[in-house]
Amino acid sequence: MTAFDLLAVGEAMVLLAPDPPERLRAAGRLRVEVAGAESNVACHLARLGRRSAFAGRVGSDPFGDVITDRLTAARVACLLLPDPARRTGVFFKDPGPQGTRVHYYRDGSAASAMDATLWDDLPPAGIVHLTGITPALSAGCAALVERVLAENTSTTTFDVNYRPALWPVQRAAPVLLELADQADVVFVGLDEAQHLWGVKTAEDVRELLPKAGTVVVKDGANEAVALTADRMVVVATPRVEVLEPVGAGDAFAAGYLFGVLTDVSEELRLSLGHQVAGAVLRSAGDLCELPQPSDLLTAAKMHWESMR
Repeated sequence: MTAFDLLAVGEAMVLLAPDPPERLRAAGRLRVEVAGAESNVACHLARLGRRSAFAGRVGSDPFGDVITDRLTAARVACLLLPDPARRTGVFFKDPGPQGTRVHYYRDGSAASAMDATLWDDLPPAGIVHLTGITPALSAGCAALVERVLAENTSTTTFDVNYRPALWPVQRAAPVLLELADQADVVFVGLDEAQHLWGVKTAEDVRELLPKAGTVVVKDGANEAVALTADRMVVVATPRVEVLEPVGAGDAFAAGYLFGVLTDVSEELRLSLGHQVAGAVLRSAGDLCELPQPSDLLTAAKMHWESMR
């Protein structure tokens, strides 16, 4: 028996966004939220009734308190080490007619001081979720991700999540490829795989990752493809009215992993990913209210059956 269904490891930050959504320079009020690729996944799964935990470091400051309080309120177990010498990372959303720009203030954050020793005292989990953001933060963070992938005996999942602002593609591409190839489940957008590794198709990505378990390639509004060792499953993306695209990738991963934990077919795992991503796309934040798990499964089944 594991302590948690999912343990996510990485950096959570405080998000400040105009409320209502408008250009940051014109905003009279900012909404305070908590966001981060890994913590988003943990929150979504907690909202779907799964035992979720999040591990990392935060500063001994009010922003660190916000993260702890908000994640705890979301029923996520917080395994956070406070750092009195470093601050908690923050970022801002700047919505505009051409899309939303994001401005990060995370250099020298408490999370960037994580290293491989963080893994020493973490509890067992059915799934350990990591992303390619963490190894970009520091050499110690990279060592942590490498250790988790090498030593973890449960299911490891890795969302490539390339962030150009954190490191150049020339340095990121080989590191992310090596890490992804060690995971049991890999998530990557087709556009970022093309940018990182020069591939053209989902099948090309699969060939680049021969040791990985299942490779899930997301092609935006078109489809998601899961490539296992012996087959390929394709599920078209449902049409949704997009209010805010940021956070949809984390939501897709959470929906898919809910399917893994529920032990449904690969087709339904992809469809569940689409359903959770769609809910976030229709909302103004990275997190939103989700349907009851039974209703979510019903919607996923209906979407898949509509394609057959």
